[in-house]
Amino acid sequence: MSPRPPERSWFDLAAPWAAEFHADDTREFSRIWQGFMTARFTLGLVLMAMQVTLFASGTSHSLWLVSISLAYFGSTLTTGLFGKPLLLGDNFNRHWIRLVGVDVLAFSSLQVLQASQVNYTPLFALPILLASVLGSLRLALGTAAGVTMLLLGSTWLTIVANGTEATLSLLQAALTSVGYFAIALLANQLSSRLSSEGLRARASQAAVNLQRQVNELVIGSLPDGVLIVDSLGAIRAANPTALKLLASTQEQLKNLTDLRLEPGWSPLLELTNASFARGLGQESDVTIHHEGQGPLRLHVSTRPTNPQDLGGESLCVLFLQDQRELEARMRTEKLASMGRMSTAVAHEIRNPLAAISQANALLDEDLSDPRHKKLTQMVGQNAQRLAKIVDDILEASRAQPQDGGLIDLKINLNETVNRICRDWSAQNQCELRLQCFLSGQAITVQFEGDHLRRVLVNLLDNARRFASDRPGGIQVQTIGQHPLHATLRVWSEGMPMDQTVERHLFEPFFSSESRSSGLGLYICRQLCEGHRASIGYQRSWREVAGQKVEGNEFSVSFVRIADSPADEPQSSNPSPWPITTF
Repeated sequence: MSPRPPERSWFDLAAPWAAEFHADDTREFSRIWQGFMTARFTLGLVLMAMQVTLFASGTSHSLWLVSISLAYFGSTLTTGLFGKPLLLGDNFNRHWIRLVGVDVLAFSSLQVLQASQVNYTPLFALPILLASVLGSLRLALGTAAGVTMLLLGSTWLTIVANGTEATLSLLQAALTSVGYFAIALLANQLSSRLSSEGLRARASQAAVNLQRQVNELVIGSLPDGVLIVDSLGAIRAANPTALKLLASTQEQLKNLTDLRLEPGWSPLLELTNASFARGLGQESDVTIHHEGQGPLRLHVSTRPTNPQDLGGESLCVLFLQDQRELEARMRTEKLASMGRMSTAVAHEIRNPLAAISQANALLDEDLSDPRHKKLTQMVGQNAQRLAKIVDDILEASRAQPQDGGLIDLKINLNETVNRICRDWSAQNQCELRLQCFLSGQAITVQFEGDHLRRVLVNLLDNARRFASDRPGGIQVQTIGQHPLHATLRVWSEGMPMDQTVERHLFEPFFSSESRSSGLGLYICRQLCEGHRASIGYQRSWREVAGQKVEGNEFSVSFVRIADSPADEPQSSNPSPWPITTF
């Protein structure tokens, strides 16, 4: 059995994004560089001031020491002002000579030419540190070795010139050299370790940022609401779904910083407090009531966090699910599993239903009693209703037309809409309620005539249930100003829909009425999508009986076809045809 591959973590330094970071990060390296340059400049200034003071006071009579100090100070000033941050590399190159070599040469010259008892050997620590941090270990040890040779050589010259004790002087020089090697080794190791830790920290930070962005995208696209609340009821974070569920007005959205600001959110606050008190997750169905709005039923699950993971702070995560959406989803899943069987049953029902309708019509011809006539009329109406439901089920299960079948489908939108509205108005006795505003342009769109009749009749049937009886209560409008798209709008005055209903308008088997199959608007959407069209809903204003009235508007956007000069749009602001009232 092959071993299980190791699990990859967001914080794995072998991840692709970790390779984007380097030890010589620009800002950090520039800061280290400036630190060394400042130290060299300060040391050069001190040496120059000391040698000038000694010479002026008569303690030292060597102009060479003053000249070397002045030259070293000028070198450090020039490098600090005009030098660019760079690594020394692994070899003794020109960059090493310009920085480390100048320091070693200057300090060695001062040590050899000194006439007083001033000891300059501690200053060699600066170039060794510079080589250790900005270079490799080999360069650091090589610099320490060079300083050791210079130090032993200057000690031997001092012994020969002054005749001092050789053993003690050489032992002191050897101990100092050992210290230089130790400084070079430790400084290089510490620098490498800090560089490695910096690389790891930046890679981890990049992984954390990436994980945070992914979490935000995932939480933001969740169909369930996510709310993060602290122990005082303050809201720390909320995803867009939670905002839509809890805040339907601007005032509520403004108050969505604390659950205590709205009385309707008190059930959520009680559930959160219970979760904090018990230290366990809670699950319950709650109902949120806002003044002037319908009740909102939610299924809420809470998950408290561990205070130790957050520095002692307690937070609670609330998952919100719309009960109506859950019920609709369950209904859809159940009915989807019965889709094939429903289609088969609908086909089987069609023939006996047609036989019932035909027998009822024949029976009605032989009856003269008004009571019996009323009974046959009831049978006919319910048979028609059953036939409508069967047609809806079969239409919902029917495949959409392929793209290749849409090439030859085109209709004159104005003529088709005018004809459908006339037929529907005469059939439903809505002569005074329906007004039709047709565009002054010839509009050819990509759609099938019978399918457009089905869409428009469905929208008009829905409008008739809510519109008033006054003229203009139902309005149909065609718009063809855009060269690539045309729009059909069906407007009816009425109260606004509840948001929980509006979110599921075009879903199958979802209806706010018990006598509806919930397939009408879903079939409209399927037919529109099959013809590369789209359907939507919004609230809009229209003029009814000389007054501005707000109502519900469904709009269908068609793909426009311009295959002849007569079909091209004639002006950006066409004059509409006279209003047609049926």
